[in-house]
Amino acid sequence: MVGTLFDRNGVRKYLVPLERLAFVSAAVREEYAVSTFCLTLAFTGARISEALALTKPRIDRLDETVVFRTLKQRGKIVFRAVPVPRNLIATLDIASANIQAEGQLWTFRRTTAWKLVKAVMKKAGISEDLCKPKALRHAFAVEAVLNGVPLNILQRWMGHARLETTAIYANVLGEEERTLARRAWGSIEAAMSRQTGGCH
Repeated sequence: MVGTLFDRNGVRKYLVPLERLAFVSAAVREEYAVSTFCLTLAFTGARISEALALTKPRIDRLDETVVFRTLKQRGKIVFRAVPVPRNLIATLDIASANIQAEGQLWTFRRTTAWKLVKAVMKKAGISEDLCKPKALRHAFAVEAVLNGVPLNILQRWMGHARLETTAIYANVLGEEERTLARRAWGSIEAAMSRQTGGCH
């Protein structure tokens, strides 16, 4: 369970939209296997091991979804379909062209995958504290919530057994809350700006 979106030092565990965009921009410049793996993580919020287990038949071209076997379901076999952009489906189609019918899309192991994702995050200029693949999973969920995706839908996409796990993402500071905060300190900000000559 996530528990909180901040670590014990108060550092957030998720990428903000600009960092997520920087990651995707860096990922598209990588060689094909690394690029498609990183993009799959960014667009689906999947865990590394779930993405590595993807096989050719689980790329549903007609439904425009990627079907993951959900981990952390206590021995149950649970699959979930996550909608993805059409251009990601096309990219995965090309990536899987030379793979046998039931073969996995990527052949690297979990540790290698983890290191590759971290390297792309560093190239994207993401701080060392956030250079963890889990930050991508959190970023997917955070941006979904900020853009109005209902928690029950996000729960299914994330593969959470309990809605309480997904609900942690509802605590993210969004633009609506920032607007309310501006109302709370707007008058003193104006006074401060006058005192400092508009330097802030």
